[in-house]
Amino acid sequence: MASVAAATRPSVLRSRPIAALLTAEVLSTTGSQMTWIALPWFVLTTAGPEHMAFVVAAEAGGFALFGIPSGALLQRLGSQRTMRLCDAVRAPLMLLVPLLHWSGDLTLPVLVALAFALGVAGTPYSAAQHVVVADVLDEDEAAVERANALLQGATRLTMLGGPALGGILIAFVGSPVVLVVDAATYLVAFVLVTLLVPVASPPREDETEDGRGLLSGVRYVFRDSLLRGWMTALVLGDTSFGVIFVAIPVVVVAHYGADPRLAGALVASWGAGAVLGNVAAYRSDRVGGLPQAPWLVLLQATPLWALAAPLPAAAVAVALALSGLGNGLVNPTLHAFLTLRPPAAVRAKALTAMSTASAIGGPVAIAAAGPAFRAFGSRHVVAVAAAGQLLAMCYAALVTVRHLAQERAA
Repeated sequence: MASVAAATRPSVLRSRPIAALLTAEVLSTTGSQMTWIALPWFVLTTAGPEHMAFVVAAEAGGFALFGIPSGALLQRLGSQRTMRLCDAVRAPLMLLVPLLHWSGDLTLPVLVALAFALGVAGTPYSAAQHVVVADVLDEDEAAVERANALLQGATRLTMLGGPALGGILIAFVGSPVVLVVDAATYLVAFVLVTLLVPVASPPREDETEDGRGLLSGVRYVFRDSLLRGWMTALVLGDTSFGVIFVAIPVVVVAHYGADPRLAGALVASWGAGAVLGNVAAYRSDRVGGLPQAPWLVLLQATPLWALAAPLPAAAVAVALALSGLGNGLVNPTLHAFLTLRPPAAVRAKALTAMSTASAIGGPVAIAAAGPAFRAFGSRHVVAVAAAGQLLAMCYAALVTVRHLAQERAA
């Protein structure tokens, strides 16, 4: 194991395409994390929590509705071209939000429509990024796992700095300016991917792997018991996670003095823990592998209950950091496994099918969360979401343990 790590680590770090992907990830995701605070905060402070939830749900709804069709687009265009297309479309859409606000033409229906379009435009991006990493590293599992740790570490760094920076910028220059910054980061990411990431030929669809057809990825995932189990857990788990993170600004407004900097700091606490987990996953040969996933996903889920309790803000921040640590430790292994388990001929469609499944419940749950915040209180809503996250991760752990036992028996 140590020799494999020693051989793969330098090649991952010296890969120019991986370096470009890392830089693009840091820039664009920093902008997105600032927007994750800025856009809900803008709607929350001008129209109330119900409208905020509708806007967030509209973006998640665009992702959920067009997830499976986007797999066919990714299969046809290839991963690099798909990433460029996503960034080229999202930049002007994001810029329209502040421009229309400043001109006085930004109504709630227009904002909901723009949020929905942004969700559609970003749908295949994550799957495309996973595919391009596998292509660049020739499907070397150890290298892909370490590259995932680097990329996710970059994403978590943005969760550490992006929301906090977003909260500070909102306080000083207002949320519309933050959205302009986000639009600019999409353009920079487009340039980096265009110039430095090679274009790989899309794999041919393979009849023997049921590669043909819009639903071929769905069929493959449902035939694979482990992928099917994880997809089921992701539907409930990511839905619950979405509600929890949408609830953070609402909890801060209701219980912690309505300070946007605290909202950013709480999200950043989760990101700090996740960064530490990603660093450990990259540097240590003892971290990683499917056998460790069951207890790590429980470490991710259990501390989220703190957000529902009447605790000091510092205690909530520590609990969110512990949850992030579990996520940062398990995600590189999980993403490498989910990326490489489907064969190349059906990989794009299988990945988009799984990412769509993880977003299916999000729009409904987030939309329902808005009225629920007012009717039941933010902490009660968080408690229900935390229970859903824990139940999902318990199921994922059970499925994984059962799969490993079957492998040992075989």
